[in-house]
Amino acid sequence: MEPLRFEEEFAHDAEPAVEEIRLETVLGALSDPLRLRIVRKLLLESERFDHTCGWFGLDRPKSSLTHHFKALREAGITRQRQYGLERRSHVRIADLDARFPGLLDLVADWTPAER
Repeated sequence: MEPLRFEEEFAHDAEPAVEEIRLETVLGALSDPLRLRIVRKLLLESERFDHTCGWFGLDRPKSSLTHHFKALREAGITRQRQYGLERRSHVRIADLDARFPGLLDLVADWTPAER
């Protein structure tokens, strides 16, 4: 029996196919400053699927972080893999660059406001 491809194994996670990623949905997800910070940190500091929610050092309830990561995944910005009880994320760089060239460069170049 042939093993499942990643897309088949995690199809239930509501991640859109690359051709289904919509600019207005991506911009809507990135309009939240916390989600913008998450994506920027993943772009600048991440290595593949190595990081769980705790890696971000965000002082938010787990339910709030789950909501934000779900919004990013459903918008097509991130991809997640399940490792036991943890989900680990990375940005869908190739997919987003193909659909919206230059968008991720803008996110990476963004400077968060001082708190």
